[in-house]
Amino acid sequence: MSTLLTGARKKRVFFSFIEEDKERVNGLRLLAANPNYDLEFYDESLRVAIDSKDADYVKRKLREKLNRTSVTVCLISEETYKSRWVDWELEESKGKGNKIIAMALKGVREAVLPTVIRQGGLAFHGWDPALLNRLIAEA
Repeated sequence: MSTLLTGARKKRVFFSFIEEDKERVNGLRLLAANPNYDLEFYDESLRVAIDSKDADYVKRKLREKLNRTSVTVCLISEETYKSRWVDWELEESKGKGNKIIAMALKGVREAVLPTVIRQGGLAFHGWDPALLNRLIAEA
């Protein structure tokens, strides 16, 4: 099956999400490996939580990941808006010029949006892997 990105380079993507949503985010990562889905990207986001209480160290590690990306996908659940780290990741992404895509995780019908998305007037999309692929490809 051809994809929207055939002939193009895969985009480097950072997923911004809360730790409590890790299993659902991993489900999205698995879709990208499934040949039945048109979803392609290089995932530069964290796979394992940074084991540190030192905020400067955590920010440095996150910046290293973000600096290798051009797209930030904020995967949103009902509790995402409470995360200071998601807000920080989105501010950093905005500052470096990343395209920011806000998408609900599977099963999420309503959510309070993180500050950067709300104040920036960014579109919020319902769960749709095909749309996500297109938005990443067009970024």
